[in-house]
Amino acid sequence: MTLKNYIFKNLWLQVVISLLLGLGVGLVLGDDVGVGLDEDTLSSLSSYLKIPANIFLSIILMIIVPLIFASIVVAITNIGAKEKMKTLGLGIGTYFVITTTISILVAVLLASIIAPGSMLDLTSLQEAHDISEDDLKVTEGFSFEDIPNAVSNIIPRNPISSYLEGQMFSILVMAVIVGLSMAVLPKESTKSLLDLLESIQKITLHILLISMKIVPFAVFGLIIGMVATVGIETMVGLGVYMTTVILGLGIMLLVYAFILKFVAKRPIFSTFSKFRNPQTLAFSTASSMATMPVTLKTAEEDLKIDNRVSKFVIPLGTTINMDGTALYQVIAVFFLAQLFAIELSMISILVIIITSLLASIGTPAVPGAGVIVLSTILITVGIPPVGILLLLSVDRILDMIRTMINVTGDLTASCAFDEITGDKN
Repeated sequence: MTLKNYIFKNLWLQVVISLLLGLGVGLVLGDDVGVGLDEDTLSSLSSYLKIPANIFLSIILMIIVPLIFASIVVAITNIGAKEKMKTLGLGIGTYFVITTTISILVAVLLASIIAPGSMLDLTSLQEAHDISEDDLKVTEGFSFEDIPNAVSNIIPRNPISSYLEGQMFSILVMAVIVGLSMAVLPKESTKSLLDLLESIQKITLHILLISMKIVPFAVFGLIIGMVATVGIETMVGLGVYMTTVILGLGIMLLVYAFILKFVAKRPIFSTFSKFRNPQTLAFSTASSMATMPVTLKTAEEDLKIDNRVSKFVIPLGTTINMDGTALYQVIAVFFLAQLFAIELSMISILVIIITSLLASIGTPAVPGAGVIVLSTILITVGIPPVGILLLLSVDRILDMIRTMINVTGDLTASCAFDEITGDKN
């Protein structure tokens, strides 16, 4: 096989090449080592370079709601025996909560020991980002009176509204309810709807697979804009914070390796090597939702996972299993609390853990969504949300890495429950 054919056959290699080319062009256009284009010219150029990425994201947003709904309903209906459904359904839900809790506890431990926020000067950052004293006022945090309302809103009251607004967690709950109902009804009464949903699933997956051809161009444009606009010095200035997050994500990889070895009973290195395609795509797109078709393909073709398991675990995991995102959010909260000299009590830390767990479940699996959800957690514990401005300069890099961890977690869960259910047909 020639090098050209090898490159065209492997999407991950195309993405890596695009990343390196984008990094080089970004450095040339930026102030650090290059020509230093003025801000208006750079902004205009970046808007054109982002066209492939915007088209790709639009395709994802266009079809992801019907894809998730159809995938979950079809998977639950096709699982078969009630015992298998009970093992897989309850088991995977418990598994996701446990791994996300582990990631949050790792984040609390690292943020408390390293204390990245205490190593930066708030005054200089405040001046650089034009933040006023009013923006830094600490507000009242979480109230236990909010719990009943939050629990009551778990079930979507208006499914059509949830669908139109893309409220993924509400759509997931609705899909699970519909799937469970279809699973217990006679097959002849649900066959027509099941056939329709299977067709929707196949069509949307096919559209996603075709759209993957845009990914290398999307990555190239995004990386140029990020490197040229943000610059290396700004990213290095928040190096301790970034290192803390990356260290935590590395620890989660060790947790997944442990699960692969002792729960899934698979060899660690050869299994991780088969994760390469979805990991690379997740890193480059920063969207586990966009990566889902490749993740499913890897699970079924490379890892030989029962498709009834993969088609249930991976769409579900893509929607609610956000270990990397939860870890990042907790470290970010601690970082800003330390930066603003806000003392976190044990109750506040407990609230951060619970809120991060719930928020990670509801985080949309698209680029940048973690920052949006982070603001909710900050408000919950009374930290000024304006602090997010200080993190945006390096968030894209961390978003890419944590998305790769999220996808790795989904594949690991699929391997584990393929072994646990033990139903190899």
